[in-house]
Amino acid sequence: MKFPVPFLIFLTQLVQAQNVQKPRAVNPIQTYRTITVYTTAEKTDYRLSKTQTQTLSPFGQPLETQPCVFIDVARTFQTITGIGGAITDASAETFAKLPAASQEELINAYYSAEKGIGYSLIRTNMNSCDFSSGSYTYVDENDTALRTFNIAHDEKYRIPMIKRALATAGKLPLYISPWSPPAWMKDNNNMLQGGKLKEEYRQSWANYFVKYIKTYESKGIPVWGLTVQNEPMAKQRWESCIFTAEEERDFIKKYLGPTLHKEGLGNKKLIAWDHNRDLLYQRATTILNDPQAAKYVWGIGYHWYETWTGSAMQFENLKRVHETFPDRNLIFTEGCVEKFDMNRIHDWAIGERYGFSMVNDFNSGTVAWTDWNILLDENGGPNHVGNFCFAPVHADTKTGKLIYTNAYYYLGHFSKFVKAGARRVGTASSRDKLASTAFINPDGKVVVIVLNTSNDQLAYRVWLQGNAAEITSLPHSMATLVLE
Repeated sequence: MKFPVPFLIFLTQLVQAQNVQKPRAVNPIQTYRTITVYTTAEKTDYRLSKTQTQTLSPFGQPLETQPCVFIDVARTFQTITGIGGAITDASAETFAKLPAASQEELINAYYSAEKGIGYSLIRTNMNSCDFSSGSYTYVDENDTALRTFNIAHDEKYRIPMIKRALATAGKLPLYISPWSPPAWMKDNNNMLQGGKLKEEYRQSWANYFVKYIKTYESKGIPVWGLTVQNEPMAKQRWESCIFTAEEERDFIKKYLGPTLHKEGLGNKKLIAWDHNRDLLYQRATTILNDPQAAKYVWGIGYHWYETWTGSAMQFENLKRVHETFPDRNLIFTEGCVEKFDMNRIHDWAIGERYGFSMVNDFNSGTVAWTDWNILLDENGGPNHVGNFCFAPVHADTKTGKLIYTNAYYYLGHFSKFVKAGARRVGTASSRDKLASTAFINPDGKVVVIVLNTSNDQLAYRVWLQGNAAEITSLPHSMATLVLE
């Protein structure tokens, strides 16, 4: 039986409303008795290492002189969709150069819950991006009907790698992001250097998304969602395309949203913005205050570039969007440390940036977190415009060996322990040197993540339901505490 499009849109909105990210009271009937601590710390050998096991015992009212991290499982917040990274052309091309043993090691390191850090989310690029070996599209020049559409380019490296990830992890949400339409669709006739989508090609570009999604799914790769445009306010020397907030709003409500629904893809999660935290609120209000655009939008994506100012990172902008639109989702869609330098490959600040961002992003209402390239080579590429960056894992393509940065372990403190379907619960620290966030997994286990970016070793108590246990936080460390 076929339903009219307005009814399908209503159903989509109804489903979205079920995930309203307001605190919910629950009955904390489970009693937690033990805490197992996993630690990654500078100037130690600890890398997601099991370092402590403690028993919770009655403690009562802490004194102000007793540092504590307080957990409240009686209040739950947003549901977690997944944590992962992007399989780009650069990642896949580097992966293809590795010997079989190193390929297997990498796939397990990311996508195995037992052998690795259990990634549960994938992003990939539609058309070329800076982390491709060159610019390309999937259609011939001026083919507005998209009759020449084919993804032979992706089938060489990227699709095989994605399929191996899926085979190891099982079902994984995968979403796609475009960096630029084909050059002939743009007013600068160039995939690079910004430019805008010409009005006469807006429907063809919306159809292009449909073609890509359906072709990937015909190859056995389910597509969970899509972003409208990567970094729509950035004129880059690589693939880029400018959309003002009003232009993105109108493209969603007049072309992309209706086209997805007409083609039976209305269940795909449509993500707007996909750029930095700085203009996040303006973009979200422009799009979501328009009912005709908002009805198609699952959430707002964001990056961390341009807003890294030490302790700020503009997390307040996330909170403003979250409190203004509690029925929409926040998703971190990209972040990496730029300006690759092999001499900095083990710089501890790289991992700490990830940890600091993730703790605060989740505490601000984020439901999913996606790193940038999961793998790059020994030069921070390949990259066809010289925009070389760090990844959590680099491959020395001369030796075939993998190099793990501490960012890999900081990411793993979340992705390995916080499962899809987990709900964030209340947490607060009585000392500003300890940042924390906490979740309750579908199996009932509580996961607490504690970040220490100071030079101090700190003893503190984890306090829950009137019981507590003493934990030691090492300098420049991240710890995941699993309560059972």
